[in-house]
Amino acid sequence: MATAEADPVYPAEPAKDVELTEENSRKMRKTGSTHFGDADFEEEQMADIGDATWAEVGRACCVHTPMEWGKIFIGVCAAFFFLYFFLFSLELLGNSAKVLGGCTAGGIMGENVNPVAGLVIGELATALVQSSSTTTSIIVSLVGADAISINTGIYMIMGANIGTSVTNTIVAMGQMSDGVQLERAFAGATVHDLFNLLTVAVLFPLELISGYLRALTGAMLPEQVGDGDKWEGPIKKIVSPLAGRVLKANKNVIKDIATGKVESCDEYYPVFCVGGIEDYKSCANKCGDGEEKGVDCGRVGLITCDKKYGCPAFFQNGATKKDDSIAAGVCLVLSLAFLLICLMGLVNVLQRGLMGMSTRIIYKATNVPGIFAIVIGAAVTVLVQSSSITTSVLTPLVGIGVIQLEQMLPLTLGANIGTTVTGLLASLVSDSVAALQVALCHLFFNISGIIVWYPLPFMRKVPLNGARELGKWTRRSKAIPPIYIIVVFFVCPLLLLGLSELFVQKKVGWTVLGTIIVIAVVLGIIRFAWWWNRQEGRNQFIACLDKRSARNDALAALPEDMQFLKGKISQLAEHTGLPEDEEVDEEKAEGTDAAEEAEEAA
Repeated sequence: MATAEADPVYPAEPAKDVELTEENSRKMRKTGSTHFGDADFEEEQMADIGDATWAEVGRACCVHTPMEWGKIFIGVCAAFFFLYFFLFSLELLGNSAKVLGGCTAGGIMGENVNPVAGLVIGELATALVQSSSTTTSIIVSLVGADAISINTGIYMIMGANIGTSVTNTIVAMGQMSDGVQLERAFAGATVHDLFNLLTVAVLFPLELISGYLRALTGAMLPEQVGDGDKWEGPIKKIVSPLAGRVLKANKNVIKDIATGKVESCDEYYPVFCVGGIEDYKSCANKCGDGEEKGVDCGRVGLITCDKKYGCPAFFQNGATKKDDSIAAGVCLVLSLAFLLICLMGLVNVLQRGLMGMSTRIIYKATNVPGIFAIVIGAAVTVLVQSSSITTSVLTPLVGIGVIQLEQMLPLTLGANIGTTVTGLLASLVSDSVAALQVALCHLFFNISGIIVWYPLPFMRKVPLNGARELGKWTRRSKAIPPIYIIVVFFVCPLLLLGLSELFVQKKVGWTVLGTIIVIAVVLGIIRFAWWWNRQEGRNQFIACLDKRSARNDALAALPEDMQFLKGKISQLAEHTGLPEDEEVDEEKAEGTDAAEEAEEAA
């Protein structure tokens, strides 16, 4: 990682007054190796990291005293504890997002639209429900039900690939308390974003012009698709029961609105349980022939019951849509709080476990060839059934320096491939050749992106360098991550959606207006690039961030500075014999009274 002197993006930091010894500095060791927890840990460059032997890795892993083994056992148990509830928080966050954004996501996905709108809708729907697996499964089902065309499904799938990376970007913000960790974690999260954005930037126009994904997958299709069973990963089986007891989202609502079975979420309310009994059979069981939902059999809304575990804690008989939204909002806040607490606990446990460990050994153990890293990322994602979970767990490891950014990239590429399994399984359940084709398009879209951006080193550096640059900006201002999320995942897609709609109205006026806006945007981008690179725009932006940071630091330190100044003034008054503030006030009061008496006498 670059130092402050090597790159002007880094803010100038005061030198730490720490005595360097052989225990806390690589400069004082004969081996010259850096250990986790060193005072000069952040000064190490990638080129400075030596190559350890596998014998050293084996000794560091397996040769310990009984006391050390006891500490390792406690640390591993603590790590699994925090990891479990970290995954639980992610699951609860996803369920809450599905309840809050399910109606909106279903509404925007339910019709054939132009390619740009399809791309944006896929991205927004995934960002709203916090799960690309859910979005892709619904898209595949919509294609299988002939609710949308294959082309629209392909563009929505591309958008879903972008939206899936919002979760680990949010997780990276959990390390805001440490500027160095935030920089690395944000870079590790955004390398996924940038790869997906770059892949869409290349393959979206290529598909628009040539239709190569549809042609490639069309040549691979069988005449018919047999019925398949829905598969649930082992991690889901471990985490979902607890999360389902708190809040369980009704995914059928999103699908029913998207396919047009119902017009709005209002048709699912109020919630009705037969006999007022809150269990699966009375509330969420399918109605029989001739039975009316909400009268003869149960009816659930955005929050549903589980067949095995019953109704969750936030389920309420007679609830309205507003009640379910309030419950989901509370769960969303709780999940974010749990996520932050578990993230801090997990990072703390890992840091304590790695304290004193040589970076040579850590990087030797984690530095696997890129192709193997892709396979590992894909395998883990198939197990957890979510690329968001895979990348969200890896992001804190990048933050504390266990995984290098160069290793994070192939792991996220593998996660992109692993998440396509969900769509493939959904296509088998749908019993539709068209659904299978869209699921295959998702797979080959990700494979094509890897072929374009990963094998060649100079191409690979594009997302890596972009992520590093974004990480560096967080050292200047911690407002960068939330601004990035809002702009990249919501503002820009909504602008693109509005702009694309101008060209499909088939009205001369709207088309001309859209053309003018496009030209203005292009010219604005060119002007900004010129200002940024040729007119000291970068330095002006840095100066603005520095000024803002200095003002915030001054305001934060103001109470302490005032106490310090008061103490110094008191010492000065004692030393010089100057009167105290109270004495001065009394003298002023006496002088005022004397002046008033003199005026009255006159």
